[in-house]
Amino acid sequence: MRWCGSGSVWRAGALLALLLPLWELGCWGLISASGASGTQNQVQHTAGGPWELLRRHKRSWVWNQFFVLEEYTGEEPLYVGKLHSDVDKGDGKVKYVLSGEGSTSIFTIDENTGDIHATKRLDREEQAYYTLQAQAVDRLTNIPVEPRSEFVVKVQDINDNEPKFLDGPYMAGVPEMSALGTTVVQVAATDADDPTYGNSARVVYSIISGQPYFSVDPKTGVVRTALPNMDREVKDQYVLVIQAKDMVGQMGGLSGTTSVTVTLTDVNDNPPRFSRKNYQYMVLESLPVASVVARVKALDNDIGPNAEMEYRIMEDGPGVFNITTDEDTQEGVIILQKPLDFETKNSFNLRIEATNRNIDPAFVHLGSFSDTTSVKVTVEDVNEPPVFSTQLGKMVVSEDARVGISIGRVSAHDPDSSNSAIRYSIDRNTDLERFFNVDALSGVISTAKPLDREVNSVHNLTILAMENDPTQVGKGFAVITVLDINDNPPVFAIEYETLLCENAAPGQVIQTISAVDKDEPPSGHRFYFALPPSVAGNSNFTLRDNKDNTASIVTKRGGFRRREQVLYRLPVLIVDSGSPALSSTNTLSVSVCDCDSDGVAQSCGAVAYTLPAGLSTGALVAILGCIITLLVMVLLIVSMRRRKKEPLILEEERDVRENIVRYDDEGGGEEDTEAFDMVALRNLNVIRDPKVRRDVTPDTPTFFPYPRSSSSLPVYKTLPDNVVFREFIWDRLKDADVDPTAPPYDSLQTYAFEGNGSVAESLSSLESLSTDSEQNYDYLSNWGPRFKKLADLYGDGKKINNGNVL
Repeated sequence: MRWCGSGSVWRAGALLALLLPLWELGCWGLISASGASGTQNQVQHTAGGPWELLRRHKRSWVWNQFFVLEEYTGEEPLYVGKLHSDVDKGDGKVKYVLSGEGSTSIFTIDENTGDIHATKRLDREEQAYYTLQAQAVDRLTNIPVEPRSEFVVKVQDINDNEPKFLDGPYMAGVPEMSALGTTVVQVAATDADDPTYGNSARVVYSIISGQPYFSVDPKTGVVRTALPNMDREVKDQYVLVIQAKDMVGQMGGLSGTTSVTVTLTDVNDNPPRFSRKNYQYMVLESLPVASVVARVKALDNDIGPNAEMEYRIMEDGPGVFNITTDEDTQEGVIILQKPLDFETKNSFNLRIEATNRNIDPAFVHLGSFSDTTSVKVTVEDVNEPPVFSTQLGKMVVSEDARVGISIGRVSAHDPDSSNSAIRYSIDRNTDLERFFNVDALSGVISTAKPLDREVNSVHNLTILAMENDPTQVGKGFAVITVLDINDNPPVFAIEYETLLCENAAPGQVIQTISAVDKDEPPSGHRFYFALPPSVAGNSNFTLRDNKDNTASIVTKRGGFRRREQVLYRLPVLIVDSGSPALSSTNTLSVSVCDCDSDGVAQSCGAVAYTLPAGLSTGALVAILGCIITLLVMVLLIVSMRRRKKEPLILEEERDVRENIVRYDDEGGGEEDTEAFDMVALRNLNVIRDPKVRRDVTPDTPTFFPYPRSSSSLPVYKTLPDNVVFREFIWDRLKDADVDPTAPPYDSLQTYAFEGNGSVAESLSSLESLSTDSEQNYDYLSNWGPRFKKLADLYGDGKKINNGNVL
C-alpha cells in the first residue's frame, strides 16, 4: 500500500527531480505491498551503494507526515493527501477508513479514492499536529485487508500572531543625574508563532516615544538613558512607548506596543536656601519659658530625606534661645530658654544656619549644602508683677516662741521702670489656721499663734507681693521650720497586756517595756525607767532598767494564784533626757493566768467556783423536756383562743375587699372632752381649704368639677337629719375626690360627725341594723358599685323589681 501527500506544500522542484525515479515503488519510493498473491517482491539493483538501503522486509503501509497550512481561508475543503493500497485494484472492493484525532470533526477521507481533506480552519497555536490511523478494509465484510498504520498531519505555521508584552505596562525608576547608558528596565515580548519555522517569532524592539531621553536595545529590550544628568526638579516623569515587531522587523511583520513610565528618583543635588536674608520678630517680655518665638524655613528643591535639615544658632543668644527642627514641615523653631527682661536687654540678633542632614558625597562638588540668615528678636515691655529677691526663703522658729515675735523678712521689687511701692500679704490657703502674719510694708513675718512642732513641724507659706495694679501679683515662698523643745513627757510605746503564769518562778522576766516621746532631741532619745517610791518596796515585782531605752519587769516571788488576786497594777516612772527633763507615770496591768508546761497562758481572769454536787445529764434533759412541753401547751392554748374569735364559715356576701374594723368603745360623747375637740364637732360649716398634694400634679382635673365657693356650702343645721347626713357624706366624698393629699388607693375614711339630733348618744354605726332608726340610706344604691356594700348593710333590705316590692 502506498500514499501521497499534497504536492503544493512540501514538493519542491529539486526534491521532485530526485524522487521521480522512485515513483514506481511508491510516492516516496518505498516498498509497497503486493496484495493477493502474498509473494514477496524485492527491488533488484546491480549497483551497490545507497540503493541497498531500500532492501527491507515487505510491509503493507508506507507512512509519512502530511503538512497542512494553518488558517486556510478557501471555500473548498483543503486537500491534505491521498491513501492507496496495492490491494485496491480499482474495482471498488476496498474501502478506506480513517480514525484518530479529529478524524470525524476535522479530517475526512474518501472511502473509495483515499483522498484526505481538512474541513475546518486549523490553528497551529491551538494544536500543532494530529495523529491519525488509516486502514483498508473489505467493503463487503469490513475485514481489514492490510494492518492499521499511523501517520501525522502537521499544521504548518504562518505569521498570524503579533508580539505581546505580557508584563506591560511597565513602571520603572532611575536616579536623576544618572550617567549616559544607565539601565532603566528590560521589556520582553512573546510571539505565539512557531519559533522553529521562519521569522514569524523573531522579534526586534524599537522606541516610538521617549526620545531623545531614552533608548532600547533592539534584541534584548533593555531600556537605557540616552541623555546624561537629567534633572528631576525640571521634569520628574517620562512615558515611553516601546514597540516589538516580528519578522525581524521586516515589512509585513506584525507588531505590539507597551508603555514604560520612568520616574526620576531624587538625589540630594540641591542645597537649602533661605528665601530672605533678614527676619524680624517682636515678643513680649512676659513670654513664658519654652514658648515658640518664631519659625524660619530654608527651601530645598529636593524631597524626602534629601530635604531634611538641621538648624543651629551661630551668634548672639544661644543661652537665651534654642532652635529645633519641625520634622513635619522642616522649619526651624526658635524656642525661648530663659526669661526675657526688657529692662536688661530689649533686642537680640541671631545668626541661624540651615544644613542638609543627608549630604551625598557625589554632589559635594556642586557647592556648600548650607545657608545662613539673620533673625532680629525685639522684646516689648509689659507691666510685670513684683519680683522677690529670693524666690524661696527658709526660716526657723522655736515652738515656744511668744506670739508676735519676728521670724524673718521677705523682699520684693517692681521690675518696671516705674518702681511702684510693694505691699505684702500671706495667701491664707497656705496658712488656714493663721499662725503667721506679714507686715504689709516691710515684709517682716511674725507669729500670730502659739506653735506646736508635734502638730506641724514645717509651714509652707505663699507670700503675695502687689503693686498699684491689683492684677500684678508676685508670689514668693517661705518655708518656716519649727524647732523642737522638750515639752512632751515619755509614755509607753504601746498598750501592754502582761500575762503572769501562776507557776512563775521568782526572778522571771514577765514583760519588757519601752517608751516613746513626741519630742525629737538633736542627740536622740534616752529614757530612764524606775518604780515610784510608793511601790518600790512591793513584794511582787521589781523593775530593771536595761540602759537601752527598755526595761524589764521581774517577779520577786512565786506562787501567784488567781483565786487570791487576778490582776496587779504596777506604776512605772519614765524620765527623758531633755532639758529640763520630763517624766510620766504609766500603769502596767499584770493578769494572772493558768499556763501549761511550756508557759503558754490557757485561761486568765477570775476563777469560776463550782458547786460540789452537780446535776447529772439525765436530770438536765428531763428539765429541758418539761420546759419545751410547757411552751408547746401555751402556744396551743393561745392558738385555740384566737380561732374561737374567728367565724368558721365566711358568708359569701361578706367576702369583700374592704377591711371591717370591730371595736367596742363608744366613747364618752360630749362629756369626753379629752378625746375629741367638741368645738370642731359643732362647727359644721367650716370652710376646708384644699391641701397641696405631693404625689400628683395639683391642677389635675377630677371627674367631678365641684365648685369651691363658700356660698355653695350647705348649712347643715337647717336641714333634716337624713338630708344632713346625705349632704355631709356627699361633701366629704367630693372633698376626697379633689383632695390632692388623698392616697391613690381605697381607704377607710373616719368622720367625727354626730348629726344635729345627737346630744350624747353613741357614735357607732354597728348597731344600726338592730335599732329602729328612721334614717333612710336607699340613696346609697344610686352612688354606684363602690357604695353597693353600704347600701346592702344600711338599706331597708327591700328591692323593687318592675314596681313590685320584693
